Amino acid sequence: MKGAAPDPTAERIDVRAACAAASAWLALAVCTGRSVRAVVVVAALALVIGAVATVLARADGRWAALGLAAFCVALVLIPFAGRLFHARTSLLVALAARHAAVTAELTVTADPRPLAATGVGGAPRVLVAADARAVVAFGVRHGTDGAVLVLASAADWDGVLPGQRVRVDGVLQPPLDASATTVALAARAPPTLLGRPPWWQRLAGVVRADLRRACAGLPDLARGLLPGLIDGDTSRLDPVLQQRFRLAGLTHLVAVSGTNCSILVGALLVVLRRLRVRPGWCALAGMLTVAGFVVVARPSPSVLRAAVMACIALGGLARGRPRRALPALAAAVVGLLLWDPALAQDAGFAMSVLATAAILLIAPGWSAALRRRHLPGGLAEAVAVAAAAHLVTAPVIAAIAGRVSLVAIPANVLAEPVVAMATVLGFLAAVLAPLSLGVGASIAWLAGWPVRWLVRVGEYFGGLDGATVPWPGGLDGALALLVAAGAVVVLARRTGPRRVLAAGAAVALLVQLPVRSATSGWPPAGWLFVACDVGQGDALVLRAGPHSAVEIDTGPDPVPVDRCLRGLGVTDIPLLVLTHLHLDHVGGIVGALHQRHVAQVIAGPLAEPASGVADVDRALAPRGLHVRSPPPGARFDVGDVHLDVLGPPRAYHGTRSDPNNSSLVLRATVHGVRILLPGDAEIEAQQAMLAAGVDLRADVLKVPHHGSAYSDERFLAAVHARVGVISVGANNDYGHPSPRLLQLMARLGVPVRRTDRDGDVAVCGSPGHLTVSLHGVAASTA
Repeated sequence: MKGAAPDPTAERIDVRAACAAASAWLALAVCTGRSVRAVVVVAALALVIGAVATVLARADGRWAALGLAAFCVALVLIPFAGRLFHARTSLLVALAARHAAVTAELTVTADPRPLAATGVGGAPRVLVAADARAVVAFGVRHGTDGAVLVLASAADWDGVLPGQRVRVDGVLQPPLDASATTVALAARAPPTLLGRPPWWQRLAGVVRADLRRACAGLPDLARGLLPGLIDGDTSRLDPVLQQRFRLAGLTHLVAVSGTNCSILVGALLVVLRRLRVRPGWCALAGMLTVAGFVVVARPSPSVLRAAVMACIALGGLARGRPRRALPALAAAVVGLLLWDPALAQDAGFAMSVLATAAILLIAPGWSAALRRRHLPGGLAEAVAVAAAAHLVTAPVIAAIAGRVSLVAIPANVLAEPVVAMATVLGFLAAVLAPLSLGVGASIAWLAGWPVRWLVRVGEYFGGLDGATVPWPGGLDGALALLVAAGAVVVLARRTGPRRVLAAGAAVALLVQLPVRSATSGWPPAGWLFVACDVGQGDALVLRAGPHSAVEIDTGPDPVPVDRCLRGLGVTDIPLLVLTHLHLDHVGGIVGALHQRHVAQVIAGPLAEPASGVADVDRALAPRGLHVRSPPPGARFDVGDVHLDVLGPPRAYHGTRSDPNNSSLVLRATVHGVRILLPGDAEIEAQQAMLAAGVDLRADVLKVPHHGSAYSDERFLAAVHARVGVISVGANNDYGHPSPRLLQLMARLGVPVRRTDRDGDVAVCGSPGHLTVSLHGVAASTA
């Protein structure tokens, strides 16, 4: 029909450029980690093939595709070989091989990233990407260049912006991965700032800081999530919510992606078109919006990649010919690989490209098909985009995580309608907050409502038992899932199999997940005490009543302790006990507080280490909670739990480990069952209690200090325990539990359960009939 809009699904797809880009990508990925000579040989071979194919194409045009692919391979490999040669022959690599102590002048290239591994006393550490400008080694200054990863204390680098030049002392280390070309620098002192960062980085810092201030009036979870949606700032995002988003397949919402940029530019274009602004001015406004987005979110490789992908997707959709954008996508892939060869093995890059391709090629057809089946247009587009993006990125996620989300599509469908509103309002708040904090806060308050919905969606779907299922990881797992997904798509084209697949999906989502949760057998009936499997640390729970418990320590990480408490149905913690402030006992405090009411907090008498004090204060301050230290003899009655404080009489100083020996030592009585909870008290503290004649008798012993060798046999014998529980992490660096300790427990005739082998350990029953139930180690692997 004359004037009818073209059907995007009926366009012929030109895949030659896409195949060429894929060939270049694959060649670069394979050559990463190879010798310079091998890369040069492959590049030369590609040039020869390209030349031969070009000659043959004069007679038969089908050879042109091969020639294009070969030349693209050579295009990315030739400069890569030069970079590789320069990196491997640089002064930095030579000094790193000697573990040289240097003073380095660096330019920071990205925000410091927190590390899971911690420093002395559990102090947080960060990884800082930087480019070298000069080094002073063995008394001689050398001008140099090359990428450096700085390993340092988080406190030392707080507030350091990308683009900042710094001088830092440290020891160079060779890369852990032989294929890497980046050396590491273990910093030994805080950095000295040289000059100021570029204006755009300072502007980005101001905007990001003011957006955080504008979000101050939002609820806890929304306050941390909104900046993540806008500029990727997840510094205050609740770690438990972050994990729930990961399980629900919503992680892309808090990672700077082409979606964020597309929404902003798309919203602007809709307004400008309504105002009948000329196309040229619309294009200029779109470019300025993309530039503003890049500045606010920081011009890192991931942000620039997102901006490129967003422009391609918008360009294709705006022209009504999304499939014609495929060559532009292919050209962008080649260009980005030329700019940063490391993207060839970057999972985020792979998912970004695949998702963009799916939105361009798959989503329009699926959306049209759903509309033909009378699904409303907005819902049809949301379902199509979510399903297409999840389908193509699931193999990459499975390869990395070894798991597949069963709830990603429904979670994204429910989240999609409010993402645009939250993004647009949040970006307005970010732009206006530096000009007027009050106006920015008002707009952030409006943005908080759709963000609250996203929190609810993420909490619900990410909190379902069985939200993800195990899947083989690595390349084999990715290929297997790709084949399975392809089979599902083929079968879904036919009416009969499509109905069977729909019924299976409904059963999985509406029956399997709730039934699995209800029939898991956990928690066991009549449980009194649970040692949660939180890795190398303590997180212990005493049942105080329905949905109520006394929590003893919180483990090293928020996610496992939240998982354990959620599995036990605990929503109220009338008393939180922190035996001492080492990270393996307080690092997970945010997880214990997550969506739970806490009435009071007590801790041991020693306010060390400083990092633990800071973590606890930071978590408790927003709730108006304060820590107090009870003396020996103090008693607490909390529901069904009675607690006696047995020690310490004072804070210890001058012992092998003052924080460990200063642990609160408690004896809990729950329905007549006595449980001794000595924290990490070591020989000095144990002997002091023995000398003071403290009554240590109990039915259950939480073995001190994760089963370390620093326990007195007389202390263990004085408990007369019938069951011992060791809270310890698998394959820990400390050798816990000690073989000597295990031998002592065996000699005393006390059976021992360990969280590293048994998972969550629950003690049930009565004084005359104790039983132990286990919730295997798989429970702690979300």
